[in-house]
Amino acid sequence: MRALAADLPNGLVAGFHAGRELALPNGHRSPLVFAVGMGGSAIAADLVRCVTDAETGLALTVVRSSDPPRSLDRSARAILVSYSGETWETLRAYAAAGRAGAERVAVTSGGTLADRAEADGVPVLRLPPGIPPRAAVGQLLGGLLGLLDPAFPESNEGRLARIEERLRAEIGRYCAPTGPANAIAEAIGPRLPSVYAETSFAPLARRWKGQFEENAKRLATFDEVPEAFHNAIVAWDAARAADARQRIALLLEWAESEPVVRRGFRDFERLLAARKVRTVRVPLTAEDRLEALIRGVALGDQVSLALAERGRVDPCAVPSIDRFRSALGRSARSTE
Repeated sequence: MRALAADLPNGLVAGFHAGRELALPNGHRSPLVFAVGMGGSAIAADLVRCVTDAETGLALTVVRSSDPPRSLDRSARAILVSYSGETWETLRAYAAAGRAGAERVAVTSGGTLADRAEADGVPVLRLPPGIPPRAAVGQLLGGLLGLLDPAFPESNEGRLARIEERLRAEIGRYCAPTGPANAIAEAIGPRLPSVYAETSFAPLARRWKGQFEENAKRLATFDEVPEAFHNAIVAWDAARAADARQRIALLLEWAESEPVVRRGFRDFERLLAARKVRTVRVPLTAEDRLEALIRGVALGDQVSLALAERGRVDPCAVPSIDRFRSALGRSARSTE
C-alpha cells in the first residue's frame, strides 16, 4: 500500500492523458454532469468537484446511489465510476442513465460495466487493474480531470505536470520517520479523530476519514467549516473531560482561504482548547487549489498508513466490505 500511495504522481498524469482522449466536449447541452460511484470510486469525483466548483461553470453532482436524481435527463452527462466494474449500485445507475437518454462515460478497470458499455457503444476510460479502489485515486482523479478538461479556462496538462514533479519530493518528506505523517499519527494515538476542512475542501476531509477507516481500521468523522460552527461547536462545548481526552480534531487549512474562514478556525481551536480537546493544524500550503488538494490527499494517505503500522493491521485487507458487497449484490440481483 505504501508503494501504491507513492505512485500517486504517476497515476495522476497517466489518468489525465487517458481521460483527455475521451474528453466531454464543452459548450453544448447542459452544464449538468453526474458522477455516480461508491466508496473509493466516488471520492475522486468529490475531490474533482473541489476544483470544478471554483474554476468552471460545470454543475458536477456526485451520486452515491443506484438511483440517479430525476434531473439526470437527456440533456445531462453521466460518468459511471466503478473500479471493479461490478458495483451493483453503479451498474443499476448505468442502466437508469441510459433509459434517461443521458450521455454516458464509464470509468472502470473492466468487469460487467466495461462489457455493457462496450456493447452499448459507450466510451470507456480504462483503469489499470488489480489494485484496491482507494489506491487508484490518482488514476481516477487524473482521469476525471481529463474528461472534464475542456470546461476549464485552460488545459490542466501543464498544471498537473508541475504538481507531479513537486509531489514526488513531498511524498518522500511526508512518510519519513520524522515527517509530518508520523507526527500526526503519534498525536492521534488511541484517540478518535475528527477531520475538519473548509467547505470547498470538505471532500479532502472525507478522504482522510475513509482512509483512516479502511487502511488503519479506525473509526473517524469529518465535517466542514463554517457549517460546523452552526451545530458541532455546541457538542464540543458541552464535551465532558473524559470524552474530550478520547477525541482529537485535525484542522485541514488551506493557506489561501478567506480571512474570515481562517479566523473561524482559530476561534474553533480556542473553544477546543478550553475543553481540553487535542487539536492538530494541518496546513495546505500550496497557492494552487488543485495542488493543495492533491498534497492533502498524499499526506492523508501516509497518515493512515502510519496509523495502520502503529496498530499492526493490514491496510490492504477489507474483508467486511467484501462480505457486505457480496450479500448486497445477491440481494440486488434478486430484485432485478
